[in-house]
Amino acid sequence: MNSEPDPDPGPAPEHAAGPDESDDLTTVRVDQFLPHPPGKVWRALTEPELIAQWLMPCDFRLEVGHRYTMTSTPRPNTGFSGTTAAEVLAFEPGRMLAVRWRDASGTNRADWTITWTLAPEGRGTRLFLVHEGFDPDDDLQMMARKIMGSGWRSHIMDALIRVVGRL
Repeated sequence: MNSEPDPDPGPAPEHAAGPDESDDLTTVRVDQFLPHPPGKVWRALTEPELIAQWLMPCDFRLEVGHRYTMTSTPRPNTGFSGTTAAEVLAFEPGRMLAVRWRDASGTNRADWTITWTLAPEGRGTRLFLVHEGFDPDDDLQMMARKIMGSGWRSHIMDALIRVVGRL
C-alpha cells in the first residue's frame, strides 16, 4: 500500500486563463461558474436596469442591430472617453449574446466584440466571456486588455454574481 500523498492538486481554478496567460493578445477569455440557474444569469446580461448594477448604465435592448450607449468614468491611460457606443450583433435567448463595443469619441481605435455564452452546469451556470479585437500593436489597447482582463475576472464578475444572487 502506497502511503504517498495523492498527487491530485484538487479542482481547477474557476477562471480558465488570466489576462496575460494567453498567447492571443487580441482576446480576453473568462470562464466562470455561477451558482445560479441560466435564466437568472441571462436576465442580468440583458435587462438594462440589471446591467447598470454590475457593468454600466445603458439603454440596452435585446434586438439584433440595436445601438445603445454605456457611460462610465473616462480612462485616459487607455484612451477611453467614458462613453461606449455598442450594438447587439447576435443572440440566442438564454444561451448567447454578442455585442460590439467602440469608444463613442471616435478617437480611440478600439472595436471589440464581447460574446457571452451560458451553459447549464449542475444547479448553476458556466459563463464564458470572449472579449476580442484588441490590437497588439497599439500600446493603449494592450493597456486596456490588461485592465479589462483583470476587471472582468474580479470586480465586474463579482458584481455580476451579486446581482444574480439578488434575483
